Amino acid sequence: MKKICITGFLAMALAVHAQDGLKDVLGEHFLIGTSLNQWQSAGWEKRVVPIVRKHFNSIVAENCMKPEALQPAESVFTFKAADELMEFARRNGQSVVGHCLVWHSQTPPWFFTDKEGKPATREQLIARIRSHIHTVVGRYKGQVRGWDVVNEAFEDDGSWRRSPFYRIIGEDFIEIAFKAAHEADPDAELYYNDYSMSAPGRRDAVCRLVRRLKAAGCRIDAVGMQSHCGLDYPDLKAYEASIDSFAACGVKVMITELDLNILPAPENFSGAAIDQNFAYGEKLDPYAKGLPDSVASLTEKRYLELFDIYRRHSHQISRVNLWGISDGDSWLNNWPIQGRTSYPLLFDRMYQEKPIIHQIINLFK
Repeated sequence: MKKICITGFLAMALAVHAQDGLKDVLGEHFLIGTSLNQWQSAGWEKRVVPIVRKHFNSIVAENCMKPEALQPAESVFTFKAADELMEFARRNGQSVVGHCLVWHSQTPPWFFTDKEGKPATREQLIARIRSHIHTVVGRYKGQVRGWDVVNEAFEDDGSWRRSPFYRIIGEDFIEIAFKAAHEADPDAELYYNDYSMSAPGRRDAVCRLVRRLKAAGCRIDAVGMQSHCGLDYPDLKAYEASIDSFAACGVKVMITELDLNILPAPENFSGAAIDQNFAYGEKLDPYAKGLPDSVASLTEKRYLELFDIYRRHSHQISRVNLWGISDGDSWLNNWPIQGRTSYPLLFDRMYQEKPIIHQIINLFK
């Protein structure tokens, strides 16, 4: 009789644990979030709602808060999709991170030219940055937890990306953007976000940037490591070293766009620049009919390695954010090659939980 009672107790305990969401366990250490596309945040995909409610306490827009979506023409703002994301968060209990204010990509061409199509002057571009930031951040003042103020300003070797912002304004475009964001919402957290952050050159450049911003009196709360990972990259020791280095600069670290690309890389592919585009080939799409168990096991192993790093560095990390919910929604189905079948996330194409979710939860327990 006693044995039956003990067994029953364990069964009940296991049942309760099986119902835990990621936010119930990982949320004790840092925010756990996901990105949403406009179809999802507008309410058209009903399957995301119970998933987001159960597993995530933070959300970020995949595209609808980027400059080309919010201001397609000068002084013409389109907030409908962004407002729907804010309403989704309000209804379902998530905090919102705004992504992103200043980025060389997905910014409309008019931003960098005058009325005659010639390059904008330094003064024109500064005025446009400030106007855009004050309008967008001001609209959501007190509603957005924090903003990716500047995205991807450096190359792997630590040199400045020769973006239009850099070419027209110079290095201080970042300081200008951070000060404008703080003016628009003094209570919002402010972040710098970039990819391939385990590269020593980029790591050192971002550390110099953080120290420079602090010396200039700018608010900067965290550095975002995008973390578009693969089965054999990044080097995990270098990845951890970057977490330690950024934290040593006096900011928190955020894992901002986490996914796992398990598909073969085309020749000359590198980094996460979205302008890369390669021709389709069947050899580059090996799992179109399903993922073999052996590869699924490798995927689980890699995710556990990454989340073990986040567990051990949880005192330095304030947010871990998956870049999408289900495999079918992921940008990796069409980047850097259109039409592939990718398996990069924690939910399958039917929005069903993968076993890795419970492995991650148990890791943190």
